[in-house]
Amino acid sequence: MSSALHLAPHPSSSRFRAFTPRDLDGLLQRVSLTDDQRLALRAVSSVLPFRTNTYVVDELIDWSAVPDDPIFRLTFPQTGMLPAPDVRRMADLLSKDASRAEIQRAAHEIRMRLNPHPSGQLDANVPVHEGQRLAGLQHKYPETVLIFPRQGQTCHAYCTYCFRWPQFVGEADLRIATDDIAATSAYLRAHPEVTSALITGGDPLVMSTEVLRRYVEPLLQIDTVRSIRIGTKSLAFWPYRFTTDRDADDLLRLFEQVVASGRHLALMAHFTHPQELRPPVVREAMRRVRDTGAVIRCQGPLVAGINDSAEAWAELWDVTTTLGAVPYYQFVERDTGPQGYFGVPLVRGHEIFRDAYARVSGLARTVRGPVMSAMPGKVCVDGVAEVAGEKVFVLHLIQARDPELVDRPFFAAYDEGATWFTDLKPAFGSAEFLPGLQAG
Repeated sequence: MSSALHLAPHPSSSRFRAFTPRDLDGLLQRVSLTDDQRLALRAVSSVLPFRTNTYVVDELIDWSAVPDDPIFRLTFPQTGMLPAPDVRRMADLLSKDASRAEIQRAAHEIRMRLNPHPSGQLDANVPVHEGQRLAGLQHKYPETVLIFPRQGQTCHAYCTYCFRWPQFVGEADLRIATDDIAATSAYLRAHPEVTSALITGGDPLVMSTEVLRRYVEPLLQIDTVRSIRIGTKSLAFWPYRFTTDRDADDLLRLFEQVVASGRHLALMAHFTHPQELRPPVVREAMRRVRDTGAVIRCQGPLVAGINDSAEAWAELWDVTTTLGAVPYYQFVERDTGPQGYFGVPLVRGHEIFRDAYARVSGLARTVRGPVMSAMPGKVCVDGVAEVAGEKVFVLHLIQARDPELVDRPFFAAYDEGATWFTDLKPAFGSAEFLPGLQAG
């Protein structure tokens, strides 16, 4: 498939440069903010991660629309992301030039109140092989294992709402990561029920192709692994990874190698807003990926103030479908980090999903949502109904720790303010949603 492997030389204006918290004040000079407002944003970035890059800043953000521009809100800290007392505390420390150790202690205290590892990530999801905990793997569903390469635990830019924010704050105890490829392979060989490997992060595509290959090629030696997924935001935040980066062609050859092995290769592309799809380089990057035989499946969360409208989602699904990608999941903002700022009530979330779903053709209706990746599994909100005279949520599990629970409808008491599964209670005064599916 050599047609994927020819493009013009890398333009100098498109060379990657990351911006971190030390660059924040300079970047915010583009916006009319007071010193106190800039200090508050720096305070947030001292607790939750901030990183962006030249492409996001120069090509995606409409600076004339800031602070309401969706990509600005997607990538730059917002004061509402933390409780006001915490913002004031961190701002005071920064303004008095407190020591790095003092700032880190305060930031750590705040982070520990933000539920850094929801849904059993550090206890229920970590597999054990021959008495050893494999801390860089997650095995929540029988047929799928998540692999977190140590070298891929960053991103080209960070989303403000990211549920994996603990990977990026420099606290080793919070990070999920592995570089033990032999142990990963041994675990997969010992568990033939695992048919799908998901390489995730962070973003695995921040790694060079040479390093990525070290994680991918051993999977091709395991016959029971029939599909490989790569979770990435790079199509949105650094599409040059697939076009003119130094090893872009080598990356596409690796994709071709996976497809030629007879396996399904899926790029699980994270898109949040249709604005991310407008630059021509994104469309070229998607074409090149598809030319390798890989499938692009698109997913992202519903986020207040960024994409909480049916118009945004309908356009996102319509454009990705036109570009040959497959709409996959619309997620609910997880119960971690700044969920209180970005979360959308489930009632409103379903209204947005249904309205957007009604506007697109059948080709885009592959999408499922709104979906909560909760402790028991992926819980889909199917709607609101009246049953036996009671207003209820209708839900089902798309995936579950216990496969017996998959695709069995259940009811939760209606709650207009609920934003997560743990906010829900079984309908009709029941003790359980389903036999084996507890509340809370």
